[in-house]
Amino acid sequence: MASVSEPKAVLAPALERGMRILEYLSAQRQGATLAEISAELEAPKNSTLRLLQTLVDCEYVIREESPPHYMLTEKLLRISHPHVREVSLVECSLHAMRELRNLVGRTVQLGIPTGDEGVIIEKLESKSAIRIGVEIGLRFRLHNNAPGKIFLAYRPDAERQATIKRLKLDRFTNRTITKRSDLKKECEQIVRRGYSTDWGEADEGINCLAAPIRDQSGLLIAAIWVSDIAGQMPEERFPELGKEVVNAAQEIERRIKR
Repeated sequence: MASVSEPKAVLAPALERGMRILEYLSAQRQGATLAEISAELEAPKNSTLRLLQTLVDCEYVIREESPPHYMLTEKLLRISHPHVREVSLVECSLHAMRELRNLVGRTVQLGIPTGDEGVIIEKLESKSAIRIGVEIGLRFRLHNNAPGKIFLAYRPDAERQATIKRLKLDRFTNRTITKRSDLKKECEQIVRRGYSTDWGEADEGINCLAAPIRDQSGLLIAAIWVSDIAGQMPEERFPELGKEVVNAAQEIERRIKR
């Protein structure tokens, strides 16, 4: 007779509910209210509020006003940064990021892939009066921006094809790629060229160029990119800027391999 496995006992219920809160908030781009979190946990508001207050005190969650809602902070990102030997990816990247920002005068960002999205883990803002407002922890799609397309293009062939098939190719501007065949061709071109471009594909009037960062085995682990308003970073500068972004990525790779 086949045995029926019993559900595992939860040894620390409060910890389990706290982890569920973090997992739930990670999927809520705009955060969630106490009522929404309580409903997700199927738990009373009072006990859910105590858990949220603990997470706020530990700086994993922040409470925003107007209307009151809760969002993840950058703390989980900081403790989960990829590490190479005993040095974090961010530490390996900051020198090259500063050099790139000083050279091209544009906002420089660093991000990693997470599932079918990317997430910003570090940024150095442009010193110009007009800047691109981005936040560490911001998640982004894979089809409508330069770093996202890097994460897609440098996946193994079979994985890339499977990802393209399941992605929802929403249109954000009139330049957003919305055909799977076009996205496949774009990925092939990115790998041949060594960097990706975003010519107002995610946000109208915002341009971006990105390059891949790989570890010692050649596996893609991150991307570095520059972004700015189109007037400051016009399309005709893409080849020049693309080379500089690739150079910065290669410098990071050299530091990783030391």
